[in-house]
Amino acid sequence: MHGCDDGSCKNGLEVLMPKLGKRSKEKLKGVDSRLVLVLERVCKHFDITVIEGLRSQERQNELVDQGKSKTKFGKHVQGKAVDIAPYPIDWNARDDFHYLGGFVLGVASQMGVDIRWGGDWSSSSLKQEQRTTKDNNFDDLVHFEIKGK
Repeated sequence: MHGCDDGSCKNGLEVLMPKLGKRSKEKLKGVDSRLVLVLERVCKHFDITVIEGLRSQERQNELVDQGKSKTKFGKHVQGKAVDIAPYPIDWNARDDFHYLGGFVLGVASQMGVDIRWGGDWSSSSLKQEQRTTKDNNFDDLVHFEIKGK
């Protein structure tokens, strides 16, 4: 049992912070350490689950064939992308994915990590004069990737 002697309690009551679970940590093996650090900070405030991190080329090819990915040599194959979701997952709660997307982008920005979100590929939601995700023609609301090489 966890005690309150480590400063994690308020007024003698234990405060449980969300953290990456065992399966999520396992799925982050081989993922760029910058992205892992962003997710570790995000999960202190937002309960998330990691769906997929590093992918084999074979898995990437399958997803392209199924129409679930648009690129044959995606960032997942390089270990520079992850798919995450709010936990527990409710695939019909689109607003939850948008909220998480903005939250992750904000945390990454504060940490100096340049990432792109699959809910706003052009990053137009970050531009003062646009602030929209309606220009997205392929929503991948669970996808986050390191920009550049």
